[in-house]
Amino acid sequence: MTNNNVGMLGLGIMGSAMSVNLIAAGFKVSGFDISPQRMEAFAKAGGTPALSPREVARHADVVISVLPSVAALDRCVSAADGILASGRSDLVLVEASTFPIEDKLRIRDLCGSGIAMLDCPLSGTGAQAVTKDLSVYASGDAAACARCAPVFAGFARSQHYLGEFGNGSKMKFVANLLVAIHNVSTAEAFVLGMKAGLDPQMIYQVVGDGAGSSRMFQVRGPMMVRGEYEPATMKVDIWQKDMKIIAEFAAGLGAPTPLLAASAAYYTAAMAQGRGGEDTAAVCAVMEEMAHHRRA
Repeated sequence: MTNNNVGMLGLGIMGSAMSVNLIAAGFKVSGFDISPQRMEAFAKAGGTPALSPREVARHADVVISVLPSVAALDRCVSAADGILASGRSDLVLVEASTFPIEDKLRIRDLCGSGIAMLDCPLSGTGAQAVTKDLSVYASGDAAACARCAPVFAGFARSQHYLGEFGNGSKMKFVANLLVAIHNVSTAEAFVLGMKAGLDPQMIYQVVGDGAGSSRMFQVRGPMMVRGEYEPATMKVDIWQKDMKIIAEFAAGLGAPTPLLAASAAYYTAAMAQGRGGEDTAAVCAVMEEMAHHRRA
């Protein structure tokens, strides 16, 4: 099996960027999304739109799912026009979304032995997906993960095999805990500097060159400098789902996450201000309002 045929379920911020990079790397990519606009954009980028997840599975050797909800994954797998209805018995399903591990295990069991489902969350924002600056946290069957390695290289900077199914999600939860905190701390630092009279562009350049920088400072800082949070690389409303999953996972283990809990309030405030469709960097705007700061 060549694995040159890749399917993409979900053509949103992440899936669309990954598809473009896979096409550029020489893969034939078929895709499905419930949004006609996304399907049209996918076709213009060189992808082959499919009428259903079943059709995607029929044309692909490896199918990647990057979906907004467990319900969407359930439909893509087990609906009448889902992957299981394709009749394929030699397919690899790469589940790259951030969902509770129990749900992924349940859907893996639905797939049975005919479809090798892997747990492979991604580290990186939508903007990073555009530039292939993603990391794949691969877990599950070792042979299936190895088979997918060339596909991962088509859209990601790095890939890590983490062992048994579910370890990818566990690592993703750890990584996203830091993302949540670093994003809020970046906003806090910008607002402090701006209230003190410093230019935000100068803050970005100088702090970014020193020990206080972080990957989130580098990635989300430019949006905070401009005070513009659209188009989003990760929407606040989707991020709320990730935060809830991490908090519940940690609580189940009895692991304290005081900084995660503290940061959550600012994302909730962004939702309350009607910023659910904006980038998570919009927590900077939340803090600016709290600080009664108005830009010139």
